[in-house]
Amino acid sequence: MKIIIKNMVSIRCKMLVRAELENLGIDYKVIELGEVVLFENITKDKRDALKISLRKWGLELMDDKRSILIEKIKNVIVEMVHYAEELPKTNYSTYISDKLAQDYTYLANLFSEVVGITIEHFIIAHKIEKVKELLVYDEMNLTEIAEKLHYSSVAHLSNQFKKVTGLTPSHFKHLKKKRRVALDNM
Repeated sequence: MKIIIKNMVSIRCKMLVRAELENLGIDYKVIELGEVVLFENITKDKRDALKISLRKWGLELMDDKRSILIEKIKNVIVEMVHYAEELPKTNYSTYISDKLAQDYTYLANLFSEVVGITIEHFIIAHKIEKVKELLVYDEMNLTEIAEKLHYSSVAHLSNQFKKVTGLTPSHFKHLKKKRRVALDNM
């Protein structure tokens, strides 16, 4: 049996879900971002208990098929941008379509209708969050970040970053450094 969990987007979430499943005595095969594969179906009482225990952490069991599919799309994107060693060489539409074994046009229309933004804008938002993370870590320069995230150029990355955040990448990095220095001096 497979269950889908909304808002499960990090390694920490996976650890939390694992702990809650173990507390409830629910055996599982695999825990991935956004979903858990169980060895067998669980009773309604156990499902309700799991629903309640996850809700206190901001996680939610999904029941509606459309919502489940939206959550799967989000999880594919989050995993692709934040956790994959390298972004896919194919275009994102093909990657998402292949991962979910669904027609991309259907996925894109459903996503836009339910979430209110396009899949492309969702990907861009997550790529910019990844850029911020990499800038704060200060282990890569902007050229390396642009290459890692498959931007056509540093200028393209910078323009997109400014459009989303209102700041240039260098200004963002400078602000973060100032904040760290201010905290270090406290």
